[in-house]
Amino acid sequence: MFPNPQDALPLPPRPNLDQYKKRAKDLLKASQSTDPAAIRTWAVSWIDLLVRLSDHTLTPQLPVRIDHWTDELEKFARGKLSESGTLTAAQFVIARAQGFESWPKLAKHIEAIACASSTVSNFEQAAAAIVAGDIATLERLLGEHPNLIQTHSTRRHQATLLHYISANGVEGYRQKTPNNIVQIADLLLRAGADVNAVADVYGGSTTLALVATSVYPERAGVQEALMQLLLDHGATIDSANSPAGPLINICLANGRSRAAEFLATHGAHLDLEGAAGVGRLDVVKSYFDESGALQDKATNEQLQRAFLWACEYGRNDVVEFLLQQGASLEAQANTGHTALHWAVIGGHADTIKLLLERGASLEARNVYGGTALGQALWSATNGDAAIDYAPVIALLKQHGAPQS
Repeated sequence: MFPNPQDALPLPPRPNLDQYKKRAKDLLKASQSTDPAAIRTWAVSWIDLLVRLSDHTLTPQLPVRIDHWTDELEKFARGKLSESGTLTAAQFVIARAQGFESWPKLAKHIEAIACASSTVSNFEQAAAAIVAGDIATLERLLGEHPNLIQTHSTRRHQATLLHYISANGVEGYRQKTPNNIVQIADLLLRAGADVNAVADVYGGSTTLALVATSVYPERAGVQEALMQLLLDHGATIDSANSPAGPLINICLANGRSRAAEFLATHGAHLDLEGAAGVGRLDVVKSYFDESGALQDKATNEQLQRAFLWACEYGRNDVVEFLLQQGASLEAQANTGHTALHWAVIGGHADTIKLLLERGASLEARNVYGGTALGQALWSATNGDAAIDYAPVIALLKQHGAPQS
């Protein structure tokens, strides 16, 4: 949990360091109690207080849940205090839970935010204005404090204000996309925001990378407009890549196929996997020689992963071509799912039919032990709400798919 800045608990509006010191002592006392539920009771009490004081509305659309916070905080606290049952360990737990690298950094943030004229205080107000869509307050703060536009957060992610437009990577309770986010982004960029500044999330990410992989701008219908604005201001797609690979591949891995397609038309690098995921058969073919053999610039593992992405995103011409080049119907390529499972997850009935015609097994299981039908039933409840899984379920049953 707490190595992930997105899971940070909200700070109260007027945090008090003495109260935090007392909270740490209470945690240490709970860790020494004979009551096995003492640490959880402490976690429940603290989280409840923080949520009430911060006045955040935790909607189902946000990537935060009180029960998840509670479970993870309890687990984290137990682990750290079992390693070292000291007040220092308890303070470390609290600091990380609030999204800071250490207790001294949390303490410094609390002291700074108590001063209304401090850069930290103004930065927090500006970040809150961005996610609330309060462009008037943001414009006022930037006018009064021009240095804010280049300031990095004191939180572990070290994001700039521009990163907050992505609703990604920063604190989960602030991952919101207001209706005027494109205008807010334009204001930040015109004020001098560094479009290629890197936040310390996902191994290092620019705003473009965070916008492209975020579900919230996509749901709000502004993802392409934000990406175009960033590109117009000099965002570099190549520099947006993370250690995880090309940005297009990261988009595909996060289910952001439309963002991947957009970037593909704006000069993003396409390796074999990315080309397959966005349906660029011409580029896919360029990774094979005239005899149909895979060229040295791509591997067999990439071929298989390319095949799986083509299935997930319904790129049937690519699916057929890669089958001809030896792609396996049953291999999972470290993804946990076969090609049929991925076609089910994507809700592509035509792709499912194609795979079944080529001999895909309805009894093959994913890493969770589920068949294609089991995956469809799970996805109908937990998957993308925009996909109608009823026809997929009916199709699989029509072909005699076993549920378990």
